[in-house]
Amino acid sequence: MSVTGSTALVFALLAEAIGEGSWAAITGMPEAGLVAAAELGVALDRLALFPHPGAEVAAVLSALIDGFDLVVLGPPVTRGMQPQLARRLAGRVRNRGAVLLAAGPWPSADLDLRVSNRRWRGLTDDGFGHLEFREVVATSRGRGAAAQPRTVALQLPGPGGAVAVEVSAGRGLTEVAG
Repeated sequence: MSVTGSTALVFALLAEAIGEGSWAAITGMPEAGLVAAAELGVALDRLALFPHPGAEVAAVLSALIDGFDLVVLGPPVTRGMQPQLARRLAGRVRNRGAVLLAAGPWPSADLDLRVSNRRWRGLTDDGFGHLEFREVVATSRGRGAAAQPRTVALQLPGPGGAVAVEVSAGRGLTEVAG
């Protein structure tokens, strides 16, 4: 799976998986905001950080896939990924029953989530007030049953810090994670 355009959505997905009992690791994201992750519901005591995987990326990723339920790859790792290494890692993920979540484009992703139309709410036209939430549009594309693109409006974070999805135009929001 890949998520492009929103670290907050990556954190929301992490929060959901960790909340269900999974252990997760993040590599290649030295700028990951742990306060923001915690505010979106990520239990930091079930999260390992490997900011720089180093020169032996394949060995580090293989070890993380073997040791964690969910592994997040930051843009520096995904950007230079060779397609054959991506395929080999995808096979290891399948065999292990783990999940690989790329925070950026990933050549062999079964599902791609793209976030666009980001807009902060809470400020007045003259720039005063407090930021309350960010509206985004998330579009999923994938293989098989996910081949048909699907688009949904989200609040990242929504009321209470969780992710919220718009039920239908003018009908309000429903909490979906957190």
